[in-house]
Amino acid sequence: MTSRSAPAIRLAPSILAADFANLGAEIAAVTRGGADQVHVDVMDGHFVPNITIGVAVVKSLRKVTRLPLDVHLMIEDPDRYIEPFIEAGANMVSVHVEVLPHLHRTISQIKTLGAMAGVVLNPSTPVSSIEEIAAEVDFVLVMSVNPGFGGQVFIPNSLKKVGAVRALLNRAGNSAPIEVDGGVDLDTVESVVRAGAEWLVAGNAIFGTPDAERAARAIKAKAEAALPQ
Repeated sequence: MTSRSAPAIRLAPSILAADFANLGAEIAAVTRGGADQVHVDVMDGHFVPNITIGVAVVKSLRKVTRLPLDVHLMIEDPDRYIEPFIEAGANMVSVHVEVLPHLHRTISQIKTLGAMAGVVLNPSTPVSSIEEIAAEVDFVLVMSVNPGFGGQVFIPNSLKKVGAVRALLNRAGNSAPIEVDGGVDLDTVESVVRAGAEWLVAGNAIFGTPDAERAARAIKAKAEAALPQ
């Protein structure tokens, strides 16, 4: 088993909640506030009941930020779009186990194309569903709301799930970080970090405030203070 390095918080503001008319300025603000990567929610209106953005927006984002682009594919056929998103500038690509019968092949494809490969678990999806791929992933994204819309309430059982994912990764000898997406804000971030998450996606809690820079800085500071000493 590989040794587990000390955890490090990475804040990933979700542009799903940002003002798309001022997206460059919004990203600049959260960058000043300490954001470590930009979370991009791609939805197709089939796997989840919403339609958001595509490859062209990711390509535009790549021009306005040096932060890593963390692209979350909430779509029915991710294999079809992985290469275009990586070519557009995605540094991380996460895919849902629920739609992929050949998950190992998909994870391998993402890595071969030069991006970090993540697997996503919906709230009702058991941790055991990624047991066979646990040694191969670069990160695991635990959904703490049902995907499809921003501004939802954090599901408390997600904390237990984060702990179970950490235990699974450890058994597989994988020190990959756990990312949590959904309802992460100043009220929930401490418990999320204490459960074992290191990458934190926050949307409304940052972009839904009058000052995204200040909100990002506050969430990251509270998260870092919750890390085990």
